Amino acid sequence: MIGFNLLELIPEASHELVKPLISEGCLNIKIVKVRKTKHGDFKKLKDGFNQITLNHIDNKYRFLITLIHELAHYKVYKNIKKRVSPHGVEWKITYKLMMLPFLNNRIFPNEILSRLVIHIKNPPASTDSDTNLVVALNKFDYFNDNKIYLNDLSENCLFEYDQGKVFLVQRKLRKRYICKELSSGREYLFSPVARIKPIEK
Repeated sequence: MIGFNLLELIPEASHELVKPLISEGCLNIKIVKVRKTKHGDFKKLKDGFNQITLNHIDNKYRFLITLIHELAHYKVYKNIKKRVSPHGVEWKITYKLMMLPFLNNRIFPNEILSRLVIHIKNPPASTDSDTNLVVALNKFDYFNDNKIYLNDLSENCLFEYDQGKVFLVQRKLRKRYICKELSSGREYLFSPVARIKPIEK
């Protein structure tokens, strides 16, 4: 059961591959407003149904990747009765096998495809952890702002994020940046590809 025309949100060349994956009667796919903390999720409902919730976004390539990511969770739950780690070996193998038929340049532009091929060799729990893939996908977002990536700033620079909050770039860790919110003094971890608005000192 689909509450929105899901096929309108994915590349046309992927339609015939996706249709059989979403046609099961016990699976409900729900399209919702964008959530900051996640692109999608899967959960088992009490009535015996299973539900995948996906953010309604304009980037059809990101949406398709998220859809397959969550469908892999559903397939693992359906086929493996014992409790397993959400993003463990079973999910990684299932996600990779489900994504393979989509890995062609009729569905994905080459700049995304090349990153996606590397990504699924050992997929992380979130696509946002793969900064190279995020940058490639972001090229197909419809940004209308003057924001840049956090990793384009130097240490001790100021930036605005999340409804006007001001942060100071403190230092880079292995994969993330430690930044301090000036009003509270609290420290936060940021992805290097977080889109932020730089502030001139």
